[in-house]
Amino acid sequence: MVVVSHHCHGSGARLMKRHENAKFDRKRATMEDVAALAEVGVATVDRVLNERGGVRSETAQVVLKAARRLGLKRILPPSHHMGLRIEVLLNRRELPLIARMAEAFEHIGRSLDRSIIVQRTLLADDEPAHIAARLKATTCNAVVIYAPEDEIVVEAVNAVTAAGVAVVTVISDLPSSRRLAYAGIDHFMAGETAGFFLCQMIRQQGPILVLCHNFRIQSHSERIRGLRTILERENPGIHIADIVQGQDSVALSGRLLSEAVRRHPDIVGIYNAGAAHEAIRKVLHEVSGQSVPIFVGHELTTETRGMLRDRTMTLVIDQNPFQQAQKAIDRLLQHYGYRETEVAPPDRQGVQFTLHGPFNI
Repeated sequence: MVVVSHHCHGSGARLMKRHENAKFDRKRATMEDVAALAEVGVATVDRVLNERGGVRSETAQVVLKAARRLGLKRILPPSHHMGLRIEVLLNRRELPLIARMAEAFEHIGRSLDRSIIVQRTLLADDEPAHIAARLKATTCNAVVIYAPEDEIVVEAVNAVTAAGVAVVTVISDLPSSRRLAYAGIDHFMAGETAGFFLCQMIRQQGPILVLCHNFRIQSHSERIRGLRTILERENPGIHIADIVQGQDSVALSGRLLSEAVRRHPDIVGIYNAGAAHEAIRKVLHEVSGQSVPIFVGHELTTETRGMLRDRTMTLVIDQNPFQQAQKAIDRLLQHYGYRETEVAPPDRQGVQFTLHGPFNI
């Protein structure tokens, strides 16, 4: 916190400050006015505004605040900071969505001020203990994280938050933790959207299969909850026959889906809340009947683009990783004073998901 001392006290000081501000407001502000309000020399103001260096960060902040207060008619440099390090902690680096998210943070990091460093850590697995240990070991001021909502992960988020490290979640939220914000889509609404289109596109009533990672992934559980809500309301004749928790593994998902298809050979639709789309392609030929089930899933990747083109998939709901990355960084920059204007919290403003079919990919 910057404390500016004044030589006057009490009501007299407040009256003088109002008088000075009114005087400054009535004329075009100059560097001398800024120096007077900031209680520094004109040379100091010149060094700050022209970024010549040699001024303490605290003093530079006071000068810039005075210049903005007076509406100085010139482009002001960004606020002076001691530096900010942000760690982006992701897992399952082999998944296309994670690769897209990592690329988005790399792109945004290159555009930031040199005093801001964005480093990416991509873990090989999504074991909660591994994620929690890496989070607790961070040496950065802030962390952007994607993780399952497991007790050990929530405890780690709370621990680093208590130590002064700001945490923002992406892709899937940790609402039971003390994280600063969530920068992602409304997954319940995405599940509702999937359910709506399944109800509209499926031509006859019958069972559908649902594939996900597992219910510890908050985004997947919310998507399925939204799907179930719409099916029950819009078309109870289309019902969920099985929910397959395949851990986003193509091999495991394929085996469990094959078993589910043998139990329910008359399925009319498939919804994948997770990433193992290739497993669904491999089991579709096992489905008997005249028509191919309607298949709705998530994330616009090279794989799903191809599946949309060959009509294996009917609809893809994409969660816009670049926008998530941008909102996560913006929220942290505001939190640490790098943004002069207030940024709406991403969990209130929301990240928009987009819908893709064969003709808009």
